[in-house]
This record gives sequence, structure tokens and C-alpha cells, in this order.
Amino acid sequence: SLDAELHRAVERDEFAVYFQPQVELAGGRIIGAECLVRWQHPRRGLLAPQSFIPLAERTGLIVPLGFCVLRTACRQIAIWQQLVPDPFRVAVNLSLRQVREPGLVAGLEALLRETEIRPEWLDLEITESVAMNAAPSRLRVLRQLKALGVRMSLDDFGKGYSSLRHLRRLPIETVKIDRSFVRRIRRDPRDATIARAVIQLGHALGLRVVAEGVTSPEEAAYLRDQGCDLAQGYLYGRPMP
Repeated sequence: SLDAELHRAVERDEFAVYFQPQVELAGGRIIGAECLVRWQHPRRGLLAPQSFIPLAERTGLIVPLGFCVLRTACRQIAIWQQLVPDPFRVAVNLSLRQVREPGLVAGLEALLRETEIRPEWLDLEITESVAMNAAPSRLRVLRQLKALGVRMSLDDFGKGYSSLRHLRRLPIETVKIDRSFVRRIRRDPRDATIARAVIQLGHALGLRVVAEGVTSPEEAAYLRDQGCDLAQGYLYGRPMP
């Protein structure tokens, strides 16, 4: 039933794109936002991604849905580009299914031309599942995307089975600490150690580090003391239109 409804939702464009701010930990300045999709279901109301994204992944609907989100993000960047003098990065998630899609690079290139945005304002986030399945052909796709001038980040680092070999090969500039470590850094010394190690590793590789799911001043203070660059979470703002 949900599968059929999801097909109709893609056809009827029932999805809304929300943005969650990303903040510099050192100065508190908003420097960008992550793009998050919501389903405006005609009967069930606004649905969070976890209730439909896994199904979209299994059915392949993530490809047209993902491109709709990417197009909306680029159009919003075009608006902000006229209002904000400094680069304001908007991060959009890319799934493994999207990376496997043959027309991804050409589609994004056409979208960048259509919206006339500066590519460096767009940040494509890949998950560990994409990184771990980075066969030579898919690694080539990631490098082609990077050659368009967009930024690239590794999302949910530490949540799955990332290897340092894969991390070294990926054309990324940012690594994100998974929220499961962030929410326990004040209670569990082991999670605090992992968060600190990710920050140190990221900086040693010349990467920026973003902490996800920051909800308290104490978490922010710890991350700031450890040199983490950016943060996002309910402490700074919930996803919003």
C-alpha cells in the first residue's frame, strides 16, 4: 500500500524540502544547511524520512525523488546566492542507488547550468554504505561529480564499517560525526573518545568535521573544545521550510 502511495506521491510532487542550519562552533555563525525531505501525505500528514526513504531505496523511487530534492536545493541556492555575500553551503544526501544511476553526472551538470548557481555552494553527502561500495566505476562517478566543482562530504562516519583505505580514496572535504556518538559524549567516555578521534583524524587528513545531532550546550562546548569545526542539531534549529 505504501509502495503504491509513494509512486503516486512522486508523480504528484507531494514532497517538501526542509533545511537544518549548520553552525560554526567557534563563532556561532550559520554557514550552511542540510537539505532534508518530508512527505506531505494527503491523509497521514507530514512524514519524516525514516518512514519512507528505506522503501524508496528498495523500489528505486529514490532516483526520481532524490533528483527532485536536488533540483529544489539548487533553486533555493540560486535565491540565497542573490541575498548572501559569503558562500552558504547546502548539503544534499546522495544514496547508493543514485550513484549507480548512469545519468547522475549529466543531470547534475544540466541542473547547475539551469539554475546558474556556483557549484561550491552545493555539498553532496554520501553515506558509509556508498563509501564501502565504492567500486572503481562508482568511485569514478564520485570524482566526476567533484570535477563539476561541488563539495562532497561523508555522512554518518563511524556508524557502519568505514575503512581508512576507503576514506583516503574518496574525493571528500568534510566528514560528519554520527549523532549516536554525539548524544552520549557527556555520559560515555568511550563515545567521547571516538568523537575526539574522528575530529583528530579528519583534521589530520585535511577535512572539516561536522557533528550531527547536537542538542545541548554541554555537547557543543565539548565538541568546540576538541576543535570540531561545525555542528547541526536541535540546539541550533530544527529542520524548517
